Amino acid sequence: MIEAAMIWNEPNNKSHWDPEIDPGWSMFADTLDCAARAVKAEAPHLPTVLGGISPIDPSFIRLLDERRALDHVDVVAVHGFPLDWNLWQIGEWPAKLAEIRAVTAKPIWVTEVGVSTFGAEEVQVFGLDRTAELLVGRAPRIHWYSLYDLPQAWGATTRHREAEGSSYYRHFYMGLLREDGTPKPALEHFARHTPALGLCQWFHYQDHRLDEAVDWMRRLGVTYLRTGLSWADSFRPDALDWFDRQMEALAEFDVTVTFCFTPEHRGIAPHHTSPPQVKEEFAEFCAAMVRRYAGMIRPGPALGPQPAI
Repeated sequence: MIEAAMIWNEPNNKSHWDPEIDPGWSMFADTLDCAARAVKAEAPHLPTVLGGISPIDPSFIRLLDERRALDHVDVVAVHGFPLDWNLWQIGEWPAKLAEIRAVTAKPIWVTEVGVSTFGAEEVQVFGLDRTAELLVGRAPRIHWYSLYDLPQAWGATTRHREAEGSSYYRHFYMGLLREDGTPKPALEHFARHTPALGLCQWFHYQDHRLDEAVDWMRRLGVTYLRTGLSWADSFRPDALDWFDRQMEALAEFDVTVTFCFTPEHRGIAPHHTSPPQVKEEFAEFCAAMVRRYAGMIRPGPALGPQPAI
């Protein structure tokens, strides 16, 4: 069932929203507000979620709030990877959540957190257990990123690419399963923390791993998942067939669906990180997806309580 609609992904990260086109995020604020209104018009009780911010930056939340862009948003989401990319230590997770709670009363979900095995698989085991210790009970949703390693042939979604050095290659080793589908040591540890921990798994267009992923999630005891439906992919000739197959396969889980990625021909610049030329077009995509899968929406809000620190 669909339990929430997330609008965009990491909007304060240049790998997902172009700050050169929109340096003050005014276009993003307008796009967010327009899309959130469109989703609410289709499904008033479906929670709307601000795309997880990375880095965790309270000033970004204040900026959006000042522009009234959060008026129709129910949940604020954050992403953190302190063992790979962030300039803070894993033990600071409670403090990072507190920074966001200081600027908003909305529930805070952790919609991406993970550890790469680029250096050593043992590091992922430590990081997973420590993450669960620090976050379970402090956030209503904790989405571990991810189930699968990113196939080397696909490339990571980042503006920096190989210029990042080893940081770029860490993107390819975030899974609990290797690219060939074999388990890493952290997989067994992850199963000890379900259903408190969920997953974030992006499925590429016509992803061959979809059915196998569903089988793994059942075996692991996963009950909730975050994934995405790409606005850019929606222009492919058989996009709706793929979207239908993906959503039908995931119907038994509580799914947070992320809407993002600008089609090149509909962006101010020809890139998936570009603000749209017409924000209402993105809003209509969000509304159309909610409308198409309305029968799969869980009745009633799924926000969860706002845990105390």
